[in-house]
Amino acid sequence: MIQRLSLASRLALLFAACTAVVSLLAGVLFNRASEAHFIELDQQQLDSQLVALRSTLQGVDSAESFARREAQLRAELSHQPDLTLRITRAGQRWFDGAPGMTLPDSPGLHSLQDAGTDYRVYNAPLMAGTPDSPQLSLMLDITHHQHFLQRMQHLIWLTVGLSALATALLGAWAARSGLRPLRRMGDVAAGVSAHSLTQRLPQEQMPAELAELAQAFNAMLGRLDDAFQRLSAFSADIAHELRTPLSNLLTHTQVILTQPRPLEDYREALHSNLEELQWMAQLVNDMLYLAKADHGLLMPKREPLALADEVDTLLEFFALLAEDAQVSLVREGSAHTAGDRGMLRRALSNLLDNALRFTPTEGVVRVRIEDGVRLTVENTGEGIPAELLPRLFDRFYRADPARHEGSSEHAGLGLPITQSIVRAHGGRIFCESGAGWTRFVIELPAPD
Repeated sequence: MIQRLSLASRLALLFAACTAVVSLLAGVLFNRASEAHFIELDQQQLDSQLVALRSTLQGVDSAESFARREAQLRAELSHQPDLTLRITRAGQRWFDGAPGMTLPDSPGLHSLQDAGTDYRVYNAPLMAGTPDSPQLSLMLDITHHQHFLQRMQHLIWLTVGLSALATALLGAWAARSGLRPLRRMGDVAAGVSAHSLTQRLPQEQMPAELAELAQAFNAMLGRLDDAFQRLSAFSADIAHELRTPLSNLLTHTQVILTQPRPLEDYREALHSNLEELQWMAQLVNDMLYLAKADHGLLMPKREPLALADEVDTLLEFFALLAEDAQVSLVREGSAHTAGDRGMLRRALSNLLDNALRFTPTEGVVRVRIEDGVRLTVENTGEGIPAELLPRLFDRFYRADPARHEGSSEHAGLGLPITQSIVRAHGGRIFCESGAGWTRFVIELPAPD
């Protein structure tokens, strides 16, 4: 199986490839520029030689006149060892300094290689503007130019190779150093467990590109830590809530079975056990309901509702309990919304039941409905300290556990379920307490 390249290796190879490409392009451009420069120099040299040769051969228009100037021409060429000349006219060669070589016929500058020697060939008429003028072919030996260009090409390839190698090594070192914060993040992530969720990355030591990632990573660890703490507390609360009814069931059953008893005693014991089992079943159902809410599985129906009618129905249901507790039930205002009737009734029932339990004798429980849609369930009585308000919607939390010590009737899940229902409808719920009143306020989206 082929092993994947590390990020540092990929960056090093990328740096090397980029450096090689840049070096190669620079070398090619320099080579082309050098070649063009040499061509320009050769052109200038050949132009100057052409002027000198035209001066030496001025007036030559026949083989006889050329014969009289040949000695002067050879003397002129002796001063230019790199220069060779061929003179032709009408297919006849008057002078040939390079016999056996095949030269291009077209006028202008040409490059030619013969027997391992490189030449720059320049064809031009002896007498410009004369149609039947003898043709001059100047051949300049440029072998030293070509050797220089070849050496330069070798140097370019060597430079490309060495620069790519050096860049790969330096790039690997730089990438490894630059990716050290990522390795640090990997070490922290590898060390995360239920007992090390408090560990955080030092954001101030991170480069700017990784600071945001480190912040998000620390925020994730914070959420995991908070969720784990909540889960631990939640597990402990479940164990605590189930321990009392289970202990009651075991104790009661063991006492009943210690000796034979009348049938009526067994029937009474089973009824008592049934109450405890029903409460435990309700607790499990509530927990399953909250679990569905946590995973976004609560899908409320959207049907038009008259909130005043729904509240009146619930107040009628709680009327007997309120009469026994000598508490007044009042509804004010009306509004319409779209929602799930069963879910909203359950949320309001939890709030009304909670309000009745904490309202003193001769107190008032009032439900106010406002357009917008805002619904408030408030009751008179002892207020709730401000520091406890944020925790009212935590599972199994009781603002005053002492009031229900030993009671399994209320497990502290009513308000969390109410909050889940309100959130499933796209609204929010919060509590206010002061001046002898405690208010639970539900804000729902306005109907379309």
